[in-house]
Amino acid sequence: MGLTESKGNMYSWVTHTWNTVKGECPHGCTYCYMKRWDKQKPVRFDEKELNTDLRSGNFIFIGSSCDLFAEGIPRVWITDTLVKADFYTGNKYLFQSKNPERFTEFKNYLPDGKRTCLCTTIETNRFYPEMGIAPHTISRAIGMNQYFEYPTFVTIEPIMDFDLDDMVRLIKMCHPNQVNIGADSGNNHLQEPSKEKILSLILELQKFTIIDKKNNLSRLLI
Repeated sequence: MGLTESKGNMYSWVTHTWNTVKGECPHGCTYCYMKRWDKQKPVRFDEKELNTDLRSGNFIFIGSSCDLFAEGIPRVWITDTLVKADFYTGNKYLFQSKNPERFTEFKNYLPDGKRTCLCTTIETNRFYPEMGIAPHTISRAIGMNQYFEYPTFVTIEPIMDFDLDDMVRLIKMCHPNQVNIGADSGNNHLQEPSKEKILSLILELQKFTIIDKKNNLSRLLI
């Protein structure tokens, strides 16, 4: 598919997505938006994507359809992707993973901190079966608590019911420059927090970071 213009419920500042690793994400989250397309195949590396012209002046989300840093993704797939991205010095890049501890393996390949933003997903401080075999959100927070040379984001999407104090503590461990909050858009019947709980979370998070409320969150704030 090459460089794809960002549309829909993507982050407002992301201009494009690019995916070298395709197929079914190893984490197996039941609410993954990619499952809606009914095109899941075994995870694979699409070498043709290395011929993509990433151009300049873009903010590209790399790995938007499959977690590039999931356990089991071969190291060479990741390094080939990062080397390609680093060549295009006029772009900025977002790397988001539910396995952020693995970012450390590739610090010599990641574009510098002026061009790279690292992000993890923390839907809740709890564990729900719908979260598949992704690392627990506690592990994600610990993994993010080491990347001081990069801007860091946290995405709470789809937001699931949580315990306020524990949730705030996890987010704070990630020292995020920004927290993005969104709701389930796929009618997956998840356990969701009340409006009052979400507003309390936002109030606490605003004490130390910027909050970006995604459009789909409005359903839970009515």
